[in-house]
Amino acid sequence: MAKINLKSVVWKEGKYYIAQCLNVDVSSFGRTKKEALDNLDEALELYFEDVKLSGLPKVERPEIVRLSLKHA
Repeated sequence: MAKINLKSVVWKEGKYYIAQCLNVDVSSFGRTKKEALDNLDEALELYFEDVKLSGLPKVERPEIVRLSLKHA
């Protein structure tokens, strides 16, 4: 079994924590950070059952950037 190093971000949204993988479009949630990350880990295991690792994008030094937009 190959080891995969992935980067994820966690934030609180209402009463839940959201955990999102930055390398692939997979996310999950839970009532605590740990639960959200555990659920993300399970979702990623299922995701990688059917996906080849050769095209996995590498995420380096992600940062939070504030964007503003005008909305009519």
